[in-house]
Amino acid sequence: MRDFLYAFVSIFVAVDALGVLPIFMGLTDDLEPPVRRRIILQSLVTALAVAVGFIFLGDTIFRFMGILPQDFMVAGGVLLLVIATLDLVTDSKYSQRHVETIGAVPIGMPLIVGPATLTTCLMMVSAYGIVPTVTSVVVNIGLAGLIFSVAGFFTRVLGRAGSRALSKVASLILAAIAVMMVRRGLTVLIAAAVEQAHA
Repeated sequence: MRDFLYAFVSIFVAVDALGVLPIFMGLTDDLEPPVRRRIILQSLVTALAVAVGFIFLGDTIFRFMGILPQDFMVAGGVLLLVIATLDLVTDSKYSQRHVETIGAVPIGMPLIVGPATLTTCLMMVSAYGIVPTVTSVVVNIGLAGLIFSVAGFFTRVLGRAGSRALSKVASLILAAIAVMMVRRGLTVLIAAAVEQAHA
C-alpha cells in the first residue's frame, strides 16, 4: 500500500487533471453532452493504453530506436503548439474539425498522458515495481475522467460567452505549456551536446 501511495501521488502530480480541466472545457465547450462523454471515454482509453504500453515497452523501444525522453517532450510540445495556434488564430474550433479524434489527441495524449507522466511512470517502475505503478496509473486516469465529467456544469455556469472566453484563455495556456515542453526538452538536449563536446 505504501508503494502504491508513493507512486499514486507522483503520477497524480504528473497527470495534473485539474490543470488540464480548463483546456478540456475550452476544447469541448460547444459539444453536446453525449459527444462530450464519448470524448472523455476515448481520452481515458487512449491514455490508459499509452501509459500501460509505455510502462512495459517504452524503455526498450526508446533504447532500441535511440529516442530520448527529451525528444519525446519536444515532439509533444510541437504538437500541442500547433493545436493551440490553430484555435487562437482561426474562428473555427479544433474540436469541431476533429471531434472524432480529439479524445485521443490531444486530450488522451499528450494532455492526460504526456512526456512528464510517461517519464514518471518509468521512474515509479524502477522505484516501486510494476503492480503499484500500473494500479496508480489506472486510478489516476479514472480520476481524470471524473474531473472531466463536471466540465459540462462549469460550461453551463459560465454561459456561451464565458465559455468562448475560457476557450481562448485555455488555448493560450496550452500554447505556453507547449513552449515550456519544447524549451525543457531542448535545454536538456543542448546541455548533453555541450557536455559531449567538452568530453
